[in-house]
Amino acid sequence: MAGGIGSRLWPVSTPEMPKQFIDILGVGRTLIQLTVDRFSPVCTMDNVWIVTSRRYVDIVRRQLPEIPEENILAEPEPRNTAPCIAYACRKIAMRNPDANVVVASSDAIILDNVKFIDAVRKALDFTEAGGTIVTVGITPTRPETGYGYIHAAGAQEGCVGKVSEFREKPDLKTAESYLEDGGFFWNAGIFIWNVNTIDEQLRKYAPQISAVMDELAPSFYTEREQTELERLFGRCDKISVDYAVMEKSDEIYVIPCNPGWSDLGSWGSVRTHIDMDTDGNAVVGSDVRMFGCKDCIVHTSGCDTVIIEGLEGYAVASKGGNLLVCRLSEEQHIKDFLASK
Repeated sequence: MAGGIGSRLWPVSTPEMPKQFIDILGVGRTLIQLTVDRFSPVCTMDNVWIVTSRRYVDIVRRQLPEIPEENILAEPEPRNTAPCIAYACRKIAMRNPDANVVVASSDAIILDNVKFIDAVRKALDFTEAGGTIVTVGITPTRPETGYGYIHAAGAQEGCVGKVSEFREKPDLKTAESYLEDGGFFWNAGIFIWNVNTIDEQLRKYAPQISAVMDELAPSFYTEREQTELERLFGRCDKISVDYAVMEKSDEIYVIPCNPGWSDLGSWGSVRTHIDMDTDGNAVVGSDVRMFGCKDCIVHTSGCDTVIIEGLEGYAVASKGGNLLVCRLSEEQHIKDFLASK
């Protein structure tokens, strides 16, 4: 899934070029390229599908030229993850009626790919017979308030266990209790299922979306598809697959895993995944000179020389003539700052 606009990492990530298409870590590969690389042990390029906004299709083609053209699906408008997933899985099912599918976002990172792929393989084996859905639950390393949680009492890392419920983003005290309990896992939005299973679950719990797909499906792989998509896709309920299916179904399982996952949803999280100097500063840029600075993230790859003095705990980022200088403690308000004048 590659349709997000990544507004929390402004000004480097913008609606015109969101974070999944950016080398945000300064490693020479964009996040979507790293995501495709990650799944290469279990999936050939002709079985990789990208669902994105139509305005990003050309970017996907440039960054992932090895993916077949017909595997790049262009949403005419954003309708959240349930319609996006329903569209992709219905198309995949028409080509391969018994396909097993892994759904993942294009803008997260995973540091231990061996551990992650091992969990994915186990989940694929579990879901192959159909009837069940497995989500990868990230073993929490801190009392995080920015993620939703999966509760599966007694679930063991690397083993598939039954989910009892999903929990919304908690306050700090609740997150601390989750960590102490040990039966809670971060919801990373990584799902594994058979195409027949997700079709059955959507028909049961999101029949409105399924009805739209039924009307749209006869146009798949024809010259009418894009026209019909323009006409029908916007009718889908705007809802996440978590709300539409995962929180309602009795067939949800989890495989706990701790592969060094992050959704890179803030400058603070980006900082923790870039090599830091002895003062805790993380830098992406060709010539960044820091004096008396501590615990900062600087992302100024488009600038020649950058000099920063005396900052502690700040995000400094620039791109396309825009500049951000913001305390990391206040970065959750970046959207609000952008909206005000």
